[in-house]
Amino acid sequence: MPAERAVVAVVAVAAGVAAMNQTLVVPLLGALPTVLGAGVAGTSWVVTAALLSGAVTSPVVGRLGDLYGKKRLVLVVLGLVTAGSLLCAVAGSLAPMVAGRTLQGVGVGLVPLGISLLRDVLPAARLSAAVGLTSSAQGIGAAIGIPVAAAVAQFAQWRVLFWATAVVTAVLALVVARLVAPAPPLAAGRFDVVGTAGLVVGLTALLLAISYGGDWGWLSTTTLGLVVAGFAVLALWGVWERRVTSPLIDLATAARRPVLLVNATSVLVGFALYAQILLVPQLMQLPADTGYGLGLPMVQVGLLMLPAGLAMMAAAAFGAPIAAQRGPRFSLLLGIVLIGLGYVVCLAGMDSAGWLVAGTVITNGGVGFAFGAIPLLIMTAVAPEETGVANGVNALMRAIGTALSGAVVGAVVAGLSVPRGAATVPQRDAFVLIAVVGLAGAVLALVTAAAVPHLPRRDSPLRTNRKTIP
Repeated sequence: MPAERAVVAVVAVAAGVAAMNQTLVVPLLGALPTVLGAGVAGTSWVVTAALLSGAVTSPVVGRLGDLYGKKRLVLVVLGLVTAGSLLCAVAGSLAPMVAGRTLQGVGVGLVPLGISLLRDVLPAARLSAAVGLTSSAQGIGAAIGIPVAAAVAQFAQWRVLFWATAVVTAVLALVVARLVAPAPPLAAGRFDVVGTAGLVVGLTALLLAISYGGDWGWLSTTTLGLVVAGFAVLALWGVWERRVTSPLIDLATAARRPVLLVNATSVLVGFALYAQILLVPQLMQLPADTGYGLGLPMVQVGLLMLPAGLAMMAAAAFGAPIAAQRGPRFSLLLGIVLIGLGYVVCLAGMDSAGWLVAGTVITNGGVGFAFGAIPLLIMTAVAPEETGVANGVNALMRAIGTALSGAVVGAVVAGLSVPRGAATVPQRDAFVLIAVVGLAGAVLALVTAAAVPHLPRRDSPLRTNRKTIP
């Protein structure tokens, strides 16, 4: 039991740290051009580098965990995150900061890798609750990342953020090394180096085009070139994966109806969640004399977003027994309904901070239910030796959803902004349209999730996981 509790605690804390790292630098973006001696466009890579590396490396980390042992890969990833945090803490220019953030981004793989580790080492009765706790920790990390970073940046030295992250991840690595028993690798075969290179190159090209297409121009040579190159590389990658003996991703499994539909739902849930993350804080911070902005300072906005993260945490915790009793598919559908309801509340009360906070609480509660159910559905549909890479691919799908959401929101804001002094500000119609688009994403997610078939109980991860801790 102590060893099992250590696994659950480490996975949960690692998930929280990974989520927090994604938003940690957002309050710093205004100061980074001066600190790093770079332009605004350059410092935007401090965010983009972490998002890209997290997205494209999650399936790779998962496959390596399946092949060589998940404890070993958890230690490797924690080491990379620690090194990246230290590099950011001492960075005096843009290049080392971006390199450090790239290493930090690999930490996103800790979430699917950790959830797969839970399946290997926990008894059936504790799996749903442990996955729910991990999803809760993600909610906490996402909730406290921006307000903590804003407070530290305002009242202390911003480098403290990265020193603290390095200490936390280093301590986690020590705990893993001492208390977590190694679970034997469940997959056989060799690591697919060529397939890994193809996936990384193809996805990076497409995600760059999605993320920066609005800035570069959707019909610019750069954007179109990246799209064409990305699809071409991924097409060749698909041919390679079907022919190689030990593929990085088994495309036959990925194309299986339950897996395909759950992954498609993950794209749409990620889309709906990120659209609201971009919508509400921006609307709250716009000057009040615009007639629709609320004119709140950044630290206060961050604190107002805290209840949403706590709602995600609570929903993930409550979702575990519901998933155990009614099945994870029911929890997923319930979560998506709440996501859509949250957008309806935001649309109805767009001029009130209270209503906007209520909308984010409802939406994030729905995300907590959904994110707690999705890994269980994935593990239900794949064999134990495929859980690492399958959860990694699912994490990639969420990242694609957020990237698409960022691109759509960026296009809406760019098209519906007006000059205001030396700057431009989005019109109220932009925020209404973003909310409508987010609601549409939730509706599509509901339709897709409803098509996920009921799998027989014998395929449940609660029946097929192996308990390897003595």
